[in-house]
Amino acid sequence: MPQVLEKLNSKTILWILGGILAVGIFLMCLLLITGGSKQAAPETTAPANSTLEKNPYKPQDFVLTEDGFMTCHAADTQLGIDVSGFQGSIDWEQVKNAGVDFVFIRVGGRGTTEGGLYSDDQAQTYYEGAKQAGLAVGAYFFSQAITPREAQEEAWFVLELVKDWKLDLPVVYDWEWVSDDSRTAEMTGQLLTHCTQVFCQTVENAGLTPMIYFNYNQGLELLDLEQLSDYPFWLALYEPSVNFPYRVDFWQYSCTGSVPGIQGDVDLNLCLKPFTE
Repeated sequence: MPQVLEKLNSKTILWILGGILAVGIFLMCLLLITGGSKQAAPETTAPANSTLEKNPYKPQDFVLTEDGFMTCHAADTQLGIDVSGFQGSIDWEQVKNAGVDFVFIRVGGRGTTEGGLYSDDQAQTYYEGAKQAGLAVGAYFFSQAITPREAQEEAWFVLELVKDWKLDLPVVYDWEWVSDDSRTAEMTGQLLTHCTQVFCQTVENAGLTPMIYFNYNQGLELLDLEQLSDYPFWLALYEPSVNFPYRVDFWQYSCTGSVPGIQGDVDLNLCLKPFTE
C-alpha cells in the first residue's frame, strides 16, 4: 500500500478520499431513510391465525384531493384533525369551511418523567369552538401509565374533565413511548395491553366509547390487539395508504398538515367508517 501511494500525486489522493467520503455520506443517508424511523417498513399480510378483521383496502384506494386532503374511494370517509394546546388560538369556522368534519381534543396527559397528571388549558375553549362550528368532537388523553392502577386513574381523570361534554366520538387512550429517559422506557407489551384494557373498561363502564391510538410498530410489536379487539383502533402511519394488516377505524396520515384557521402544523386524520349522518 505505501508503494502505491508514493506513485500517486496529492491531487489524486484527495480525489480518492473525497470519493470515499461521498460514498460514506450517501450510505449514512440511505440508512437513516430506510432504517432510522421508528415506523417499520409496512407489511400488509396478516398472520394466518389472527382473529382480527383484515385490512380491506388497497393502496390505490387512497388519493389526495385538490385541497391536499386524503380520501378513500373504497369507503365513506370523513376528514378530521386532532389538536392540543400547542395549536394555540383556532378559528373553528375556518376549519369547518375547509372541509374538516371532526376533531379529537387533548384533554390532558401524564408527565413523562415525574408522572403527574395535567389538564390541557385549551381543551374547554376548543370544545366550545368546535361544537359551535358544527364539528363532531372526541377526546384523547396522552398516557404515560406504567401500571394498570395508573391507567385507571387516568381514565377517572378524563371522565371528570369531559363530564359536561356531549361527545360525538370516542375517548381515546393515547399511550406513547417517548425516550430511553422517560418513565415508560421499560414498558412491556403485556403490561401495556393490560393498562389499555383497564383504561378502556373504565371509560366504557361510564357509558362512553373508548378507542385505542397506536403507531405501526406499537400495534404489531407491543400491543396484543387480539385482546383489544372489542374497541375501535386509531392508527398513526404517515404513508400514502393504510398499509397495515388489520382494519382500523381512524387513520392519522400526517403530522404536518395545513388547515385554514390553524397556525402551523396539525395532525390530519381520516375516519374510515361514518359516525355522523
